[in-house]
Amino acid sequence: MFNPTAPVNEQLALYSDLFMLIAALVYAAAFILFTIDMATASATIRRLEADLAAQRGQVRTAPARETVGAAVGGSTAVGASASDADDDLVDEDMDYTGGGRRPVANVAVAVLAVGWALHAFAVVARGLAASRVPWGNLYEFMTTGALVITTVYLLFLLRKDLRFVGTFVTGIVVAMMCAATMGFPTPVGHLQPPLQTPWLVIHVSIAVLASSLFALTAAMSVLQLLQDRAEKRAAAGERSWAFLRLVPAAQGLENWSYRLNAVGFVMWTFTLIAGAIWAEAAWGRYWNWDTKEVWTFVIWVVYAAYLHARATRGWTGARAAWLSIVGFLCIVFNYTIVNTYFPGLHSYAGLPG
Repeated sequence: MFNPTAPVNEQLALYSDLFMLIAALVYAAAFILFTIDMATASATIRRLEADLAAQRGQVRTAPARETVGAAVGGSTAVGASASDADDDLVDEDMDYTGGGRRPVANVAVAVLAVGWALHAFAVVARGLAASRVPWGNLYEFMTTGALVITTVYLLFLLRKDLRFVGTFVTGIVVAMMCAATMGFPTPVGHLQPPLQTPWLVIHVSIAVLASSLFALTAAMSVLQLLQDRAEKRAAAGERSWAFLRLVPAAQGLENWSYRLNAVGFVMWTFTLIAGAIWAEAAWGRYWNWDTKEVWTFVIWVVYAAYLHARATRGWTGARAAWLSIVGFLCIVFNYTIVNTYFPGLHSYAGLPG
């Protein structure tokens, strides 16, 4: 797992850097395609409604179709309420009742899968080039984290239709890849002595997986806020963004965010405990009040408050969504600003001083 005496394979490291850049470009293409899918939501909605009508054995007249589009995108209006239309197209369990034919989104998913394959090769090649796990500095942590986020999203797509959140997820991945490749480039090298321990694999791998779940729930929470506003506008008879008719109801998004945040919170709790055990083995104390330790605990407190407030205090809707978003912003702050500008026992970013 760790071989500090093995020479660095410079050729393989170059291939890793090259494929990392190519993967970032492919991810950017997937982001653009998902954005196009959002922009062409009105046409997608018409296809879904046609599929739904065919399934129900109903034939809609052309004037009826025109009425259906006026309430969603500016040129149609639903004869029933906007919430009824949402229920017709997608339910709270993220299942589309009309078949869900969205060719642009499907191409975006395929491109994302290609980017994932290139990215996976780059990360594995980085580890093989250095004869160790590829998350020993900030560059490697961010690129591995982006890979895990993409992996989790693609795995969820096998069970649930999460194409509606693709723009937000790929946006996060592209931002991480750009920050890593342009902001924190780090040559391949051996680990610093305190990191040459199996605890690196245990502690960091669970932290990356938890962070990927929190990134997904943050994206869903942003959509929840947008959907909640759209539902209020629809209740007042006002128009809203057509794309939001392809998104589950705000309550459904909130329920899924709560479930995933609960899983992520358990993982983050393990990360905190494993980090304390590692600290005792490395520095002789379980807690050293290091900046990174403090912010890891702050993140734990934020998500603990989120789960507690929603479960026992009735914090639902926008307040719960904002807490979820704040938690993820704390994670971003922890892995960027804290790692870069706050010196301490965890100063392993690998950045030139």
